[in-house]
Amino acid sequence: MNWYLKVLKNYAVFSGRARRKEYWMFVLFNMIFAIVAIILDNILGTAIEGIGYGLFYILYCLAVLIPSFAVFVRRLHDTGKSGWFFFIGLIPIIGTIWLLVLMCIDGNAGENEYGADPKENA
Repeated sequence: MNWYLKVLKNYAVFSGRARRKEYWMFVLFNMIFAIVAIILDNILGTAIEGIGYGLFYILYCLAVLIPSFAVFVRRLHDTGKSGWFFFIGLIPIIGTIWLLVLMCIDGNAGENEYGADPKENA
Protein backbone atom coordinates (compact mmCIF):
# COMPACT_ATOMS: atom_id res chain seq x y z
CA MET A 1 0.00 0.00 0.00
CA ASN A 2 2.91 2.37 0.71
CA TRP A 3 4.07 1.98 -2.89
CA TYR A 4 0.62 2.95 -4.14
CA LEU A 5 0.59 6.04 -1.92
CA LYS A 6 4.12 6.93 -3.03
CA VAL A 7 2.95 7.02 -6.64
CA LEU A 8 -0.04 9.19 -5.71
CA LYS A 9 2.24 11.60 -3.80
CA ASN A 10 4.32 11.95 -6.98
CA TYR A 11 1.07 12.70 -8.83
CA ALA A 12 2.48 14.29 -11.98
CA VAL A 13 6.22 13.74 -11.57
CA PHE A 14 7.48 12.40 -14.88
CA SER A 15 11.17 12.84 -14.06
CA GLY A 16 13.30 10.41 -12.13
CA ARG A 17 13.14 6.64 -11.91
CA ALA A 18 10.77 4.04 -10.45
CA ARG A 19 11.69 0.56 -9.30
CA ARG A 20 9.92 -2.52 -10.60
CA LYS A 21 8.39 -3.04 -7.18
CA GLU A 22 6.97 0.49 -7.11
CA TYR A 23 5.41 0.07 -10.55
CA TRP A 24 3.97 -3.42 -10.05
CA MET A 25 2.64 -2.71 -6.55
CA PHE A 26 0.89 0.35 -7.97
CA VAL A 27 -0.58 -1.81 -10.75
CA LEU A 28 -1.76 -4.43 -8.24
CA PHE A 29 -3.49 -1.95 -5.91
CA ASN A 30 -4.84 -0.02 -8.88
CA MET A 31 -6.55 -3.17 -10.17
CA ILE A 32 -7.92 -4.01 -6.70
CA PHE A 33 -9.39 -0.51 -6.28
CA ALA A 34 -10.81 -0.59 -9.82
CA ILE A 35 -12.58 -3.88 -9.08
CA VAL A 36 -13.92 -2.44 -5.82
CA ALA A 37 -15.22 0.59 -7.77
CA ILE A 38 -16.98 -1.72 -10.25
CA ILE A 39 -18.55 -3.69 -7.38
CA LEU A 40 -19.70 -0.42 -5.77
CA ASP A 41 -21.22 0.67 -9.06
CA ASN A 42 -23.19 -2.54 -9.29
CA ILE A 43 -24.29 -2.57 -5.63
CA LEU A 44 -25.36 1.08 -5.61
CA GLY A 45 -27.02 0.88 -9.02
CA THR A 46 -24.77 3.43 -10.72
CA ALA A 47 -23.50 0.91 -13.28
CA ILE A 48 -24.43 1.56 -16.88
CA GLU A 49 -26.68 -1.24 -18.03
CA GLY A 50 -24.97 -3.66 -20.38
CA ILE A 51 -21.48 -2.38 -19.53
CA GLY A 52 -21.12 -3.34 -15.88
CA TYR A 53 -19.37 -0.23 -14.59
CA GLY A 54 -20.39 3.34 -14.03
CA LEU A 55 -19.78 6.54 -12.14
CA PHE A 56 -17.40 5.31 -9.39
CA TYR A 57 -15.22 3.37 -11.81
CA ILE A 58 -15.01 6.26 -14.28
CA LEU A 59 -14.15 8.77 -11.54
CA TYR A 60 -11.50 6.43 -10.13
CA CYS A 61 -9.94 5.92 -13.58
CA LEU A 62 -9.82 9.66 -14.19
CA ALA A 63 -8.25 10.24 -10.76
CA VAL A 64 -5.37 7.80 -11.34
CA LEU A 65 -4.81 8.46 -15.05
CA ILE A 66 -1.97 10.97 -14.63
CA PRO A 67 -0.21 9.06 -11.81
CA SER A 68 -0.40 5.90 -13.93
CA PHE A 69 1.30 7.61 -16.86
CA ALA A 70 3.86 9.20 -14.54
CA VAL A 71 4.92 5.94 -12.86
CA PHE A 72 5.02 4.25 -16.27
CA VAL A 73 7.38 6.92 -17.63
CA ARG A 74 9.54 6.76 -14.50
CA ARG A 75 9.72 2.97 -14.90
CA LEU A 76 10.86 3.43 -18.51
CA HIS A 77 13.50 5.86 -17.23
CA ASP A 78 14.76 3.18 -14.82
CA THR A 79 15.44 0.90 -17.79
CA GLY A 80 17.28 3.70 -19.58
CA LYS A 81 14.49 4.46 -22.06
CA SER A 82 12.81 7.75 -22.80
CA GLY A 83 9.21 8.32 -21.79
CA TRP A 84 8.40 8.56 -25.50
CA PHE A 85 8.78 4.75 -25.63
CA PHE A 86 5.21 4.79 -24.31
CA PHE A 87 4.08 5.17 -27.91
CA ILE A 88 5.64 1.83 -28.90
CA GLY A 89 2.48 0.41 -27.39
CA LEU A 90 0.63 1.70 -30.45
CA ILE A 91 2.28 -1.01 -32.54
CA PRO A 92 -0.21 -3.89 -32.46
CA ILE A 93 0.78 -6.91 -30.34
CA ILE A 94 4.57 -6.49 -30.63
CA GLY A 95 4.54 -3.02 -29.06
CA THR A 96 2.51 -4.19 -26.08
CA ILE A 97 4.75 -7.21 -25.56
CA TRP A 98 7.87 -5.04 -25.76
CA LEU A 99 6.49 -2.61 -23.18
CA LEU A 100 5.60 -5.51 -20.88
CA VAL A 101 9.17 -6.79 -21.19
CA LEU A 102 10.52 -3.32 -20.36
CA MET A 103 8.30 -3.15 -17.28
CA CYS A 104 9.57 -6.56 -16.10
CA ILE A 105 13.33 -6.24 -16.64
CA ASP A 106 15.63 -4.91 -13.95
CA GLY A 107 16.55 -1.24 -14.13
CA ASN A 108 20.00 0.06 -14.95
CA ALA A 109 22.41 -0.31 -12.04
CA GLY A 110 23.83 2.96 -10.82
CA GLU A 111 22.99 6.40 -12.06
CA ASN A 112 21.76 6.95 -15.60
CA GLU A 113 20.72 10.07 -17.50
CA TYR A 114 17.35 10.12 -15.68
CA GLY A 115 18.69 10.11 -12.13
CA ALA A 116 20.11 8.02 -9.33
CA ASP A 117 19.37 4.33 -8.93
CA PRO A 118 16.22 4.04 -6.79
CA LYS A 119 17.46 0.76 -5.30
CA GLU A 120 20.48 2.53 -3.84
CA ASN A 121 18.27 5.20 -2.28
CA ALA A 122 15.97 2.65 -0.62
